[in-house]
Amino acid sequence: MNGGGQPEVPGLRPGTGLEQVGARLRAVTDANERLQGLLEAVLAISRELDLSVVLRRIVTTAMELVGARYGALGVLHESGEHLKEFITAGLTEDERAALSGVEFPHGRGVLGHLIHHPEPLRLLDIPSHPASAGFPPGHPRMRTLLGVAISVRGEIYGDLYLSEREDGRPFDRGDEDIVVALAGAAGIAIENARLFAQVRDSAETFQRLLLPTVSDLGPFAAAAVYRPAAEPNRLGGDWYDALVLPDDSVGVMIGDVGGHDLRAAAAMAQARSMLRALFYDRRTPPSGVLTQLDRTLHATADIPVTTACLARVEPGESGWVLRWSSAGHLPPLLIGPELETEYLYAEPGLPLGVSTGEPRPDHTRELPPGSVLLFFTDGLVEHPAHPIDEGLAALAGLAVAHTSLPLPELVQALADRHPGDGRDDMAVLALRVPLGPPA
Repeated sequence: MNGGGQPEVPGLRPGTGLEQVGARLRAVTDANERLQGLLEAVLAISRELDLSVVLRRIVTTAMELVGARYGALGVLHESGEHLKEFITAGLTEDERAALSGVEFPHGRGVLGHLIHHPEPLRLLDIPSHPASAGFPPGHPRMRTLLGVAISVRGEIYGDLYLSEREDGRPFDRGDEDIVVALAGAAGIAIENARLFAQVRDSAETFQRLLLPTVSDLGPFAAAAVYRPAAEPNRLGGDWYDALVLPDDSVGVMIGDVGGHDLRAAAAMAQARSMLRALFYDRRTPPSGVLTQLDRTLHATADIPVTTACLARVEPGESGWVLRWSSAGHLPPLLIGPELETEYLYAEPGLPLGVSTGEPRPDHTRELPPGSVLLFFTDGLVEHPAHPIDEGLAALAGLAVAHTSLPLPELVQALADRHPGDGRDDMAVLALRVPLGPPA
């Protein structure tokens, strides 16, 4: 105890005030909280796989870490001389409106300085910097700046810009250190997102190559479209096919293999190839072809449960007739010449891969001249927030609204405006019945 009667605290000099002790403790606490925030931010950014989401997340995270009002990320052009993309955050609606029509900065002035001198840059007054070129009309007033380069594989990818701390103070060395650390993690996240995009695009291209281009089915018009799921893992098992059969009838098939991975895509290709061969070779009704396919797959392959619909459109006594059989698949939609719609509900049968001993029924329906048959997979209409009937009703309304379009535009419109939630891949095939009778 000293002469004043106060106890001595180890590590503190006599006369040190409690205010200083509290300030030091608060500084330690703030540093720990900032470090924890940085770790959480790195984890959050690393979870994202979509590049556009990663870039925006980098900006908003940096703003949160240092309490900045404005943030931006400029992505460098491949030449490294100017910016090709500029992502902003923090602007109010009024501020964005004031900048409408103003081109985004391409890397002149202070931004250009950071491009050519990628060391961290802290400014107390932007306009006073020698490289400053001023702000365009309508730009919010900005005084302070913290700029940090982001590199990917040793090359500068872009620059992260922050301006105006919410507390009005200038950016300090602690802000710079934490944003530099974030930029290092951001470079890794950007590279991961780019690699994932390459793999995803390659997988999607592979799957599209497995699906056929609908050939000339004259006198019928036909078109089809496939859309991958919006989920990061885009591979799926939806497929379609259409061909002219040896008796001059037209065969149509559509199906959905369970799963969203390479196994589903491989199983889809296997099932579609077998079905096409069986359908073309055999003169049996669609139910017989599905039965033989189920037995063949059961004996020779290990594929997930698969739904399918197999149909023949053939000449009848007075017009065209549809004969079809379903293996647990959604019914086709018939759109009549007067824009009346009807789902061809019938006994759906069991999906493939469930039981080979159950009989599969066939169904028959005369088709009005000029009508359109729509075959589709469940990804087009399923939404977890709505019953399937709502999705089917919405699809019928969309189909009526676009039936006058050429079939390639019709299927594209349905895939674009689908009632489903987009979390599953989808396939759509449309067939327009000739106006005249069979030759």
